[in-house]
Amino acid sequence: MEYQPSVERYDRMQYKNCGNSGLLLPRISLGLWHNFGSVDDFGIASDMIKYAFDNGVTHFDLANNYGPVPGSAETNFGKILKENFRGYRDEMIISSKAGHEMWAGPYGGNSSRKNLMASIEQSLRRTGLEYFDIFYSHRYDGVTPVEETVQALIDMVKQGKTLYIGISKYPPEKARVAYEMMKAAGTPCLISQYRYSMFDRAVEAESLALAAQYGSGFIAFSPLAQGLLTDKYLHGIPENSRAARATGFLKADQVTADKVRKAARLNEIAVRRGQTLAEMALAWVLRDERMTSVIVGASSVKQLNDNLHALENLAFLNDELAEIEGILRS
Repeated sequence: MEYQPSVERYDRMQYKNCGNSGLLLPRISLGLWHNFGSVDDFGIASDMIKYAFDNGVTHFDLANNYGPVPGSAETNFGKILKENFRGYRDEMIISSKAGHEMWAGPYGGNSSRKNLMASIEQSLRRTGLEYFDIFYSHRYDGVTPVEETVQALIDMVKQGKTLYIGISKYPPEKARVAYEMMKAAGTPCLISQYRYSMFDRAVEAESLALAAQYGSGFIAFSPLAQGLLTDKYLHGIPENSRAARATGFLKADQVTADKVRKAARLNEIAVRRGQTLAEMALAWVLRDERMTSVIVGASSVKQLNDNLHALENLAFLNDELAEIEGILRS
């Protein structure tokens, strides 16, 4: 049966302008970092994309090396688009990135113009798209001059390969150079993507304020700390969890007694708020007015549905915030 999106989809989501732009992003975006590669169940991946769209999630976040195998998340997403969303492309924000290792040899994994220009062409072919809505430099590689990387991004906009550009994980001093150069070229940085959660707050020092200063939106990845801010690890490491898999990004030794203790105490606050720990953790990230959206990952429709419930209660009492702060600093 041909997929027909829910007619109520836009009533189920909250949207926010991305920085100083006219572009609205859903407060919750879907990331395809995990569970959408060639080793994953294509049917489940397709169901999650459709469920997300049915609930007003219009932003889907990719990168050229997402998989495994690298590139397969883009390929699978392209198939899902072709099979289900042929008439809905203009209702979607599709982003991708390049800069981490993708192919063999000296040109397949840095922030050079060579890598970025080849990467966006490959990503467009894999997804079957004519353009991306957002294309990021995935990282500052420590070698390539920021000016070279940013000029490549600016040229992508001028060539019609992407509508907007962004940066991800840039140290503040390099981000400032990028913001200035993009602004001068008339292609301001639409959005800045960084890791941010209750357990990883490094962006609070400078990056959040710097992005706001230049009118860039801000989007957080890993807002649940790879699952540590859910109830999954409160009683040990489940057999099929990310931490249990040797190939996962969350390692078993990161599930420390201290993190579990804090998560358990945070869970008590979440229960009082009528939320799961994951819902409260997402709401906590979104509490900051500078935060445009959070990128959630999901392995099932049920998990995605649970995350979307976070939007039902984004407000915090001052006492709750103080109690959370005390736990995180203990």
